Amino acid sequence: MKPRFLTKSRFKLALECETKLFYTNKKEYPDSKVDDPFLEALAEGGFQVEELARLYHAGGILVDGWDYDKVIETTNSLLLQDKVVIYQAAFKHENLFIRADIVVKEGNRLKLIEVKAKSFDGKDSMDFLNKSNCLDSKWIPYIYDVAFQKYVITKAHPELEVWSYLMLANKNARTSVDGLNQQFLITRNKDGYPEIKNKAGLSTLTLGNEILIKVKIDDIIDRIYAGIDTANYPEILFKDRIKILSDYYFKDKKIESSLGSKCKNCEFRCEPTELKAGMKSGYHECWKSMAEFIDHDFDKPSILELWDFRKKDQAIQDGKYFLNDLTNDDIGDAKSKKSGMTRTERQRIQIQKAVENDNSMVLMVDELKVEMDSWKYPLHFVDFETTAVAIPFHKNMRPYEGVAFQFSHHTIDEFGNLNHAGQYLNIERGKFPNFDFVRALKKELDQDEGTVFRYATHENSYLNMIYVQLKESPVSEVPDKNELCDWIITLTHSTEKQTKKWVGDRNMVDLLEMVKRFYYDPYAKGSNSIKAILPAVLNRSKFLQEKYSKPIYGTDEIPSHNYIDKVWIQIKDGVVTNPYKLLPPIFEEEELEEYIVDSTLAEGGAAMVAFCKTQFAEMSDVEKELVSIGLLKYCELDTLAMVLIWEFFRNEIYG
Repeated sequence: MKPRFLTKSRFKLALECETKLFYTNKKEYPDSKVDDPFLEALAEGGFQVEELARLYHAGGILVDGWDYDKVIETTNSLLLQDKVVIYQAAFKHENLFIRADIVVKEGNRLKLIEVKAKSFDGKDSMDFLNKSNCLDSKWIPYIYDVAFQKYVITKAHPELEVWSYLMLANKNARTSVDGLNQQFLITRNKDGYPEIKNKAGLSTLTLGNEILIKVKIDDIIDRIYAGIDTANYPEILFKDRIKILSDYYFKDKKIESSLGSKCKNCEFRCEPTELKAGMKSGYHECWKSMAEFIDHDFDKPSILELWDFRKKDQAIQDGKYFLNDLTNDDIGDAKSKKSGMTRTERQRIQIQKAVENDNSMVLMVDELKVEMDSWKYPLHFVDFETTAVAIPFHKNMRPYEGVAFQFSHHTIDEFGNLNHAGQYLNIERGKFPNFDFVRALKKELDQDEGTVFRYATHENSYLNMIYVQLKESPVSEVPDKNELCDWIITLTHSTEKQTKKWVGDRNMVDLLEMVKRFYYDPYAKGSNSIKAILPAVLNRSKFLQEKYSKPIYGTDEIPSHNYIDKVWIQIKDGVVTNPYKLLPPIFEEEELEEYIVDSTLAEGGAAMVAFCKTQFAEMSDVEKELVSIGLLKYCELDTLAMVLIWEFFRNEIYG
C-alpha cells in the first residue's frame, strides 16, 4: 500500500472540490481527466518552462525517483550544505508530502520557487490582487499551492527561513534569440512519462534575455494563513483546513462539500454503460447524498444545463436543482440593441421547453432572414487552428504570443454550389507561420467581396494579434507588412486591446451570434458549441439528411481537398451520428500504434497537441505525414460544419 499523503496535486484537487479527494486514484471511480501526461506536457508546456527555470538556476542537483523515504533522505542530506540548489526537493510533515520545483538554500534561508507555465504581465505580488485588494480568484490555485508547500517545508524544517516565489512566463519580456523553444524537446521515458531533452551547449548566452519572472509572494501567503486574503473571513483557517484534508485522505473518508456549478464538469461522472459495468459515479453519489436524488432525478432537465445562467450556485443553495424550479425572478431580464433573442429570453425558452417536455426548435425566421438578405455571394467560411506556447519561436517575441498554423476555407455561390476552396497547414519545425498564414488567407479571400463567416470570436482575435505582430516587425523583415495590416483591418473589427479602433468593410460575420440570437434547439441542451449545434441541425433537417446521406462530398459535385465520396449522414437508432465521431483514425497501421497523438482529432484541443508534438517531440517522417493528414481532415470538417448550419438556416427560411 502506498502512503496516503496529501500532496500538492491532491491539495489543488481539494481546492476544486474536497469530495474529489475520496474519488481520486480509485479504479472503481473512472476519472475523465486522467490523461496521457506526455500529451498534457505538450499542450501546457510546463515541463519546458520548468527546464528553462532550472537553467536560470544552474548547477542544481535533481532529486530523482518515486521512493518517498529515499527522496526525503536525499533532500535532507543536501540541505546540510550551506549553499545548494535542488530540483524536485522532497519534504514531509505528518501526512503531508511535497516535491518543490526548485529550492535555493543559502545559510538558513531557503528560497522556494514554484514554476508555472502561466503568463503574468505584472511586476510584483500586488498584481495578484483585484480591485478590492483581495487575491484575484484566477490566481488562487497557484498561490494556495505555494502556501501549502511553504507550510510543509516550515513544519519539516523549522530551522529554515522560507521565502516563497512564483516563477511565471513574463508577458512583458521578449526573447533576444531565435529558436529558443526548439532547445527543449520532449521525450517519453521508459515509464511513459515526459522528460526534457536539452540541446547541447545551452548557456546564459544561448538562452538570451530571461523571459520568466520570479515574484516573491510571502506577503500574500501571510494573508492566506491569517484568513484575510478574501473578502469573507473563512470558517476555518488554512492550517486547520490542511489538517482536516490530510486526516480524511489518510483515513480514506469522504468529505461532503457543497453542490454547485462546479459539479457540471465533474470528472468523476460515469456514463450509463460504465455504471452497468459495475463502475461507480462520484457525481451521482454526491447528488444522491446531498440533494437526496433518486435515479429518475438524473434524467430531469438540470439547472446545470441552463445556458449562461450566472446564479447557479445561489439557486442550488436555495434547493433549486431543476429547470422547472426556476422563476422569472431567478432569471431576471436583459435588454439588447440587436434583433433576436436576448440572453434571458433564451434562458426562458430553454426552461419552458424543458418544463413542457417540448422538443421543438425555435427559429426566428423573419429576423434571421433580414440578416441573411444582407450577405453577399459567394459566401466564405473559415476556421483557424492555433496555439500559444510559453517559450517563443523567434527573437523579439513574448511568451504566449499566438501561433496560427492552419486554416480551412469553404465557399458557396448564389446557386448553392459548395466547394472546399482551400486550406493552409504549416507544421515545419521551428517555423513561425503567422505572416505566411495571413498571406495565404488573403490570397484565398481576395478573389471577390463575398461575406466571410467565422464561428465565435477566435478568428477575429487572432487576426488582431497578428496585426500587432506585423506592426512591430521591421519592414526589412516583412516588406509587405503595411499591405497585410490594411487587409486585416478590412476583414475584422478591433479588439479592446487595440489603441486604433476600426470595423472593417468586410468584417467577418459570427455564425455563433446568429445561432444565439435566432435559433434554439433543445437537442443541444443549452450549448451553442459548434459540436453541439451541428448534430442538432442534422437531426432536425430532413433536407440535410437526404443530401449528405449520399456519397457526394469529395466528388465533382462537392470538391474536397481531403475526402473522397464521403457520406456524412449515418443514422443509428433514429439518431444522426455526430460527424465529428466519423473522423478516421490518424494511425490505421497497427505497427504505428506507438505514435498515436490522439485516436481521432475530434476534440478541440487535440489539433493543438498534434501541432505541439510536431514541434517539440521526436517524430518520424511517417508519423508527421499522418498527423498532417489528420489535421487537414479535422479542420475541413470545422468549416463544413459551418456550411451545414448555414444550409439549414437557408432551407428553413427559403425552402
